[in-house]
Parts: sequence; C-alpha cells; structure tokens
Amino acid sequence: MARQASLLRIEYEEEKEAYLVQSRTMPVQRKIKRGICWYPVRCGQAYYNSLNQLVVEILRTSDRDVEHSFEYGRPVCFFTQDAQKNKSRFLPVTGTVSYVDDDRMVVALPQGKGVSDLTSAQNLGVQLFFDETTYRLMFEALNQVINAEKGRTQELREIIHGNIKPSWHTFQSITLPWLNPTQQEAVNRVLAAKDVAVVHGPPGTGKTTTLVEVIYETLRREDQVLVCAQSNMAVDWISEKLVDHGISVLRVGNPTRVNDKMLSFTYERRFEDHPDYSQLWAIRKNIRELSARKKDDSTRRKLNSLRDHATELEQSIRHDLLREARVIACTLTGSANRILAGKRFSTLFIDEAGQALEAACWIALRKSDRIILAGDHQQLPPTVKSMEAQRGGLDRTMMQHLASTRPECVTLLKVQYRMNDAIMRFSSDWFYGGMLESDPGVRFRSILDLDNPIVWINTEGMDCNEQFVGESFGRINKAEAQLSIQHLKDYIGKIGRERIIQEHIDFGLISPYRAQVQYLRQLVKEDPFFKPYRSLISINTVDGFQGQERDVIIISLVRANENGEIGFLKDLRRMNVAMTRARMKLIILADASTLTRHPFYQKLFEHIQSLR
Repeated sequence: MARQASLLRIEYEEEKEAYLVQSRTMPVQRKIKRGICWYPVRCGQAYYNSLNQLVVEILRTSDRDVEHSFEYGRPVCFFTQDAQKNKSRFLPVTGTVSYVDDDRMVVALPQGKGVSDLTSAQNLGVQLFFDETTYRLMFEALNQVINAEKGRTQELREIIHGNIKPSWHTFQSITLPWLNPTQQEAVNRVLAAKDVAVVHGPPGTGKTTTLVEVIYETLRREDQVLVCAQSNMAVDWISEKLVDHGISVLRVGNPTRVNDKMLSFTYERRFEDHPDYSQLWAIRKNIRELSARKKDDSTRRKLNSLRDHATELEQSIRHDLLREARVIACTLTGSANRILAGKRFSTLFIDEAGQALEAACWIALRKSDRIILAGDHQQLPPTVKSMEAQRGGLDRTMMQHLASTRPECVTLLKVQYRMNDAIMRFSSDWFYGGMLESDPGVRFRSILDLDNPIVWINTEGMDCNEQFVGESFGRINKAEAQLSIQHLKDYIGKIGRERIIQEHIDFGLISPYRAQVQYLRQLVKEDPFFKPYRSLISINTVDGFQGQERDVIIISLVRANENGEIGFLKDLRRMNVAMTRARMKLIILADASTLTRHPFYQKLFEHIQSLR
C-alpha cells in the first residue's frame, strides 16, 4: 500500500503541474472545447441554500453544444478575459459546484464571499480548478490505513493485502426464483461474507439487478448500509433502482440527472422538507440581518444564542434524516462529507468498483466493517493521467487485486440479457474465459431477417487517413467519419422510417477519440436526413457510453497509418465496452492493416469474417 501512496503522489504532482501549465498557456477557446471552461458566462441570482451555503448561479451564454466536465463537488475558479490581448486574469474567488446541468451551474462560495467580485466582472468565465480536496482525502485514507495497528481497518487491510484469509458465515442459502443461478449464488455469497465479497458483472449480465437484491437482503439483517460509487452518475443510477425497489435512500450530494424523482431523496431536499426547517430558516435569516449591523454586547449575546439554537436544530434535523434512511448513497469522496462525520456502517457497497482507485475506496471503507465490490474490471479502468503512475500500477483497482488474489470471494455473473450471441461471443472468449452464455430471449435477436449481427467495414485503401489534432483530442479521421454516417443512413433506410419511429429503434455512434465524436455530431446535426431520428441517435466517446446500450452501434476506430500505431486502443477494456453496447447490430469501421497488427484486433477481425 505504500507503493500505492507513492504512485498517487506521482499522479498528484503531474496532474497539478499540467493544470498550472494549462491555466497559464492554454487559450480559452481550447479550454471550452475540452469541456473544462465556460466562457462567456453571466451571473444569475445569489442566495443561501438549505445547507446555509452562499451560492451563485452561473449561466453559460455560448458554445452550448459542447459537452462539459463540470459536476457536483468539483472545485472551480473564475477569470476575466481581455478580448483584445487574448489574456486571462484570474479572480480571487473559488467555489464548489453545488448543481450543474447543460447551461446552468450553481456554485457554493466559501465563507460567503465573492459575489460582488463576480457580478461586477466584465467578460467573466469559469473553469475547473485543481482538485486538492480529493487528493487530500485519498492521501489521508492511505496514511491512516497504512499506519493502522489495530481495529477493523487494520484487519481489512490484512485481509485485502496481507495474509489473513477472509471468513464466512454458515447458513442455509436463500432462493430467489426471479434471479438466475449465478445471480442467486452472488446474493448468497455476499450474505455469507464476513469481510469482503466481489460481484463480477460482465456487460448485460444484470449486475445492477443483482446488487439491488443483495442490498435488499442485507437490509433484512442490518439497519443501514452505505452505498458508494466513483462517479455521481453511477450513484444516481443505483440510488434510483433502490428507490424503485421500495428502499428508503438518502442521497448525499446532488444528482447528475435531475428530475423530481431523483431530487426527492437528496439530503438537501429532505432537509428542506423537514418540519423544523422553516424555524431554522427564520433563525438563519435573523442571524444574517444581525450580523450586518453594528455589534454591541447585547447584539453579540443574541447572535451567539441564535447560532447555538441554529446548530442544535440543524443537528436534530440531520439526526432525523440519517436515522430514517436505510441506505446512505454518495460518491466515495462524498463519504467524507461532514454530514456523515462519526457515522459507522456494518456494510459498504461499492458499485462500478472497476473504475475506482483503491485509495478512493479506502476513504469510505474506513467507516465500514465489511466491503462488497460490484462491477467489472474488464471494462473501463480508473482515470490515471500520469503514464509513470499507470505503468507502476496505480490503475490496478481493489476489485482487480481481489479477483486475482482472493478468487474465493468472487462470483461471476454468467448469463447476459442484452446482446445477440454473435456480438457477445468474442467478448466472452477474450475477456471472460468463454464462460458467458446468452439468455434464449436475446440469443438470436436482430432487427432485419438474415442480418449479420456484427460486421467490420475495412477502410483500408479508401483514403481514410487519420490526423493528429492536439493532445486534448488526439486523432480524427474525417473520411472514416463520413463513411460511418453513410452506413448509418443505409441501415436506417433498410429498416424504414415508420418502423424506427414506431418501435423506437435507437442508434449509437462511438469513437475513442473526442475530435472524431465532435465531427460525427456535426455531420449528423447538419444533415437534414437525420432530423426525424435525432432523439434516437447518441454520439459519444467510449467512456460516455459506459452503462448504456443501443439497438445498433457503429464504432469508428480512427487509426490508420503505415506503422500500425494504435495508441490507447491498446487498452482493450475500452473496446470491450464499445462492442458490448450493441443489442442487435454492431458495425465496426477500421483500417484492418493498421489494427490487426495487434493480436486482439487480429482475432476480432478473424471472428467477424468467420460469421459471414
């Protein structure tokens, strides 16, 4: 674990240096295209939210089609732009994203300062700030775990990384006839685990369904559990499924996908709905009014009394909300929120554990007596920006480690319900030892009769040449993008407009490269042919499609060169994700002479050719 800490330090130093260089030298327009900046923006209203934080609305006024990386909990800073000199001046104001959608962001300002600086600024912009807090929490967690000499944290460290073997309860297995045998095995294995268990869910195998059942059955034996994931989106997804199952969830942190259903179980909304909140709000308002006056001894005494009363009320409301919830749901770093200070849980569930850095897992695990990991380490890995840290193994997750060192703790879900068997087969053979099988209901599913479910359009010799467009976007292959769009048109034509609309047949275009994704979006947006189908067409990177599925998937792999260089396409887990998004039709466009120099793509090409 000391190795993990040193690799994390390398990642921290490199990411911080890259941020500083980027802030000083990268033009604003490039930051906008990378999704780390909004400019220009307009300030909306400023107000105190239910958690007594001063927040300000920030409204994006241009480049609204560009996807951004702002999300709840991320730190931001503000700048003004001298348009003539093309130079940025950073303001002494930082904040934390409290809420964000496509064009509106709510930023919490520390110590309730900075609103006047923002409202008076000309040519205002906002960009992501270096996230010191997340790194600090990970370093603190690792240091505490490494130095633990007794207690449950020390025991779990030795079970996960040392020589202590995991232990198990002995009990009569339960039967859940609505689950398949491996899903039932996973539920029983988790219930039997005293220390650690892993639910390994390949694409389409019902990992979320299984995890919800596991949590439900655990709550029949425990009062409350902590459910975490690396990203807010993953927390939202599992939270919504738990609510659908009739489980009381308290979501700490704001959801990414905002609707009334999602908001109804957030801490902030529940806090506002508490019967004592109106009294607390009135006291806080009185405190702010008194604080603005000139203070004498009487005013100070009254302020102190009001603050004590407000603190008492706030703690009482928080206690009620935490006591009533059966599931506390948050991101891994969100588990360090002051709302959960002092809380301890019998069981921690981590969803999408294959994407979580081990250090982040320990932030939450310090609060828990046992850990259940669910996910798939053969899909998207954690984001590690430093090549040195990556080579050293920083992206080796706790789930990956347990899968190799504690196989007795792992249950593999083996029946998939998403894909035509021909689409699934190669993924199963390469990544899962050929152990997956297709449910009969999807085994031969297709859109068109006698259709080949998976094809490789070989762009070799078609003048589909890649271009390098800078570090932030990597590569683009415009001719291949245009060919992808033509194949999409052709397939839509074969199905027919009426059937597509009636049956809501949906399509996904995927590329590993952001520049290719943006060019594909531009082509679809500008072509009137796609107007009736735009709501049914999604275009995104592999990472953007994680957890999703479509009837038809078209993948543009971009790379085409004489040297057989394929860059980060060597990370085969991303290709596994891309291919397994398709339910009934998968079309891959790629230069075979470039890609097939790698054994994975050679085998894939041969597999597809054999299906003809």
